[in-house]
Amino acid sequence: MRKTWTDERLDDFATHTDRRFDEVNKRFDRVDHELGRINDRLDGLQRVLLQSHVVMIATLIGLIATQL
Repeated sequence: MRKTWTDERLDDFATHTDRRFDEVNKRFDRVDHELGRINDRLDGLQRVLLQSHVVMIATLIGLIATQL
């Protein structure tokens, strides 16, 4: 292993490091996009569940009202 770093080697290292961080940023952008899609789907699921609960409660109230 070398004990000294030349300016050229340091520049190569910096360029290589920047390239690696750019790749990591692209991966995080993809993950962020996928999480946004998952969040949208969960919002839709929550809406459907809320609507179905409202319908079930209204049905139960109607059933109780007809039995009185």
